[in-house]
Amino acid sequence: MTDHGSGTEDGDASAILIPLHEARGERLDQPVRFDRRELDQILRLYGRMVAANEWRDYAIDHLTDRAVFSVFRRTSEVPLFQIVKDPKLARRQGAFAVIAAGGRILKRGQELGRVLGVFDRTLKLVEA
Repeated sequence: MTDHGSGTEDGDASAILIPLHEARGERLDQPVRFDRRELDQILRLYGRMVAANEWRDYAIDHLTDRAVFSVFRRTSEVPLFQIVKDPKLARRQGAFAVIAAGGRILKRGQELGRVLGVFDRTLKLVEA
């Protein structure tokens, strides 16, 4: 006996229709996450800073409204910096931000690479 009520008479599973409101609801229930490219950029920076003996530990939090990568000098302390991805701010101020320990926003923007540029050391000309 075959069931013709499912809408997939030829056995093609790609023909299943999902109502848009259900798909959006499922997506909204999931926490915000860093994707693979973003996490790669962050961990590359983290590796450089660990090699420079400035950072020692990190934590990743995937919350319902934002994703946070926290950097610590020691595990028992408050984070030195937080790299935050907040998709709600993507069209206004930028989805990515670097926040210092005191809560001050050091840099905010649309592209993670440019926001992480706040950690790049620039050479300055010193007159003798």
